[in-house]
Amino acid sequence: MKELAAALRAEVARAAAHLGRLGEREAMEPRGPDKWVRKEILGHLIDSAANNHQRFVRAQLADRYAGPGYDQEAWVRAQRYRERPWAELVELWVALNRHLAAIVEVVPEGKLQTPCVVGGDAPHTLEWVMTDYLRHLKHHLEQIGAAA
Repeated sequence: MKELAAALRAEVARAAAHLGRLGEREAMEPRGPDKWVRKEILGHLIDSAANNHQRFVRAQLADRYAGPGYDQEAWVRAQRYRERPWAELVELWVALNRHLAAIVEVVPEGKLQTPCVVGGDAPHTLEWVMTDYLRHLKHHLEQIGAAA
């Protein structure tokens, strides 16, 4: 998983450089009706990192992982990301993802096939969940305009 960890670190480094150049005004620019502003998208990515942290660790400690999904819209609303300083959100997102990369890098080979069930989704392997996390992250960075 060293390659996946390196890819995550590289994506975070590229995005952090772009995100750091954005100010409060750009972070709050409307993207359209009923769409999250950049602060909310980054907040969602923070939530995703926090939830996946649990999955990545717990799946290594058991023969099978089954855990909850989460209501993404409700989490973003509850945490009021629009009201938080942009620089603080960027710093937290970067730190969480560096931590996740460190975890991904050291997952034992024998744990990569651990079945993981999130919410009501079909089971996937831990390897798939970790790989999908990077795909999901890239998707939302494209929405922010910070993808590679």
